[in-house]
Amino acid sequence: MQAGADAIAASEGADKQIAQLLDDLVTELAPDLDPKTMYGFPACARDGKVVVFYQPASRWNSRYGTVAFDESAKRDDGPFWPTSFAMLEVTSDVRQKLRELAAKAVG
Repeated sequence: MQAGADAIAASEGADKQIAQLLDDLVTELAPDLDPKTMYGFPACARDGKVVVFYQPASRWNSRYGTVAFDESAKRDDGPFWPTSFAMLEVTSDVRQKLRELAAKAVG
């Protein structure tokens, strides 16, 4: 569990803000999920299976970070649905949309 907190603490700027927001939302919405890492990225898992993770922009010098939902997330919506979302910064709109996405995924 400490690895997830360490991965967030090692982040900087928008990556840190987004990863912390995701962790805060998941902790609030699904306290049963365990913080961990997936390939060094901050993640949350249920029964050892990753539900959601954050891939920092800084990892590959990318323009944006990505919040992604693994297949154990409850995101299914017919035969086609998004599993990851690009994020540049934390705003009130981003916070609300991420809350909605996380609530569905961990529900």
